Amino acid sequence: MFSVKKPQYINKTFRMPVELVQKLESLAQEAQVSLNSLIIQCCDYALENIQSSKSDFES
Repeated sequence: MFSVKKPQYINKTFRMPVELVQKLESLAQEAQVSLNSLIIQCCDYALENIQSSKSDFES
């Protein structure tokens, strides 16, 4: 049976360097996707491709 699914989102605020945001905005415009969508895709990719172990994050 078909059911409509609505993704859940949460609002967060992050501070980012101006130059990085400008590059992301430019790339999003070129790819014809929203900036939000691009950032989600970048974060997903980074998390799926991280090459470090848990011990790298422990102080």
